[in-house]
Amino acid sequence: MIRIPTFAHRPILAFAALITLGLALQAPAARAQEKPYFVTYSTDLEEPGNLEIALKGLTASPKDANAFVSPTLELEYGATAWWTTEVYAQGQSTVNDSTVFTGFRWENRFKPLPREYWINPVIYIEYERVSQADKSILEVTGHDSISSFQVNNGQSHGIIEKSIESKLILSSNFKGWNVSENFIAEKNLSNEPWEFGYALATGRPLTLAASPHKCWLCLQNFDAGAELYGGLGTRYSFGLKQTSHYAGPTVDFRTPAGITYSFSPQFGLNDNSIGVLWRFKISYEVQQLRDLFRRSK
Repeated sequence: MIRIPTFAHRPILAFAALITLGLALQAPAARAQEKPYFVTYSTDLEEPGNLEIALKGLTASPKDANAFVSPTLELEYGATAWWTTEVYAQGQSTVNDSTVFTGFRWENRFKPLPREYWINPVIYIEYERVSQADKSILEVTGHDSISSFQVNNGQSHGIIEKSIESKLILSSNFKGWNVSENFIAEKNLSNEPWEFGYALATGRPLTLAASPHKCWLCLQNFDAGAELYGGLGTRYSFGLKQTSHYAGPTVDFRTPAGITYSFSPQFGLNDNSIGVLWRFKISYEVQQLRDLFRRSK
C-alpha cells in the first residue's frame, strides 16, 4: 500500500494553488497545446503570449525504500511563435524522512522550421540546478536506477548538480494521431561523461468531432495515449545495460472551466526500475498574458 505524505501546508503547493486560483478568476482560458504525455515532448509550442501554469506530481513506493511524493510547479510561456520558455521549481516529501526543496530548471524549446512537415523537429535546451534528492523523474538518462531512491534526504540533499540537458524532439501528426520521439543528451557541468536517454509516445483525442453543446463528460474533452522512456547509458557505456525503463497509458481531461487534469500509471520494465509510478498533473492556460498586464495598468 502506498502512503502519500501530506503536502497541503507546504509552501511550494500553496504558492502554486494561489497563482492558479488568482489567474483563473480574472483571465480567459485557452485549450492547452500539449499532448497527453508526462515525459515525452511533442513539437507543439505554447501560443505566443500565453502562459500555462501546471502542478505536476509523482508518487511511488520503491522497493526497499520509503514512499514519496514529488511535486513540480511549471510556468510555461510562449515568447514567440518559434520559442517557448519554461521555469520549474521542484520538491519532494518522503515518508519517515523529510520534506525538501530540490531545485529549479530553466527550459527553452525552439522550432527551427517555419512550416509543418511530415516529421517536425524542435530543439530543447535546459539548465538545471537540482540536488541528488530530486525524485521528480522528469526524464531518465544514463544509469539512473532505483538505488538512488534508497538514499535518505540527509545524505543526498546537500549534493547539488548543475547540468545542461538537450533533446532532439521529433513529432508527426496523421488522422488525429500524434507520434513523438525524443533523444536526450545530458551533461553534468562537473567532470562527468555525457548521459543519454529516450522517450517515445503516441496519443490522440477520443473523438475528432466537436460537440456544438458545452458539456463536461463529452469525448471531445478527453485525450488518451501511451509512452515509453528510459536510459541509454553514458558516452563510455552506451546501451541498455544497467538502465531503467518505464511504460504506461496516459489520459487528459479538459474541463469547460479551462482546467486540465492528467493521470498516468507507469510501470517499471526491469529490476533497475521502480515497480509503479503514479503521475498526475493539473494545468491551466492563460490567454495573452501580455494583454492582461496592459489592461491592469
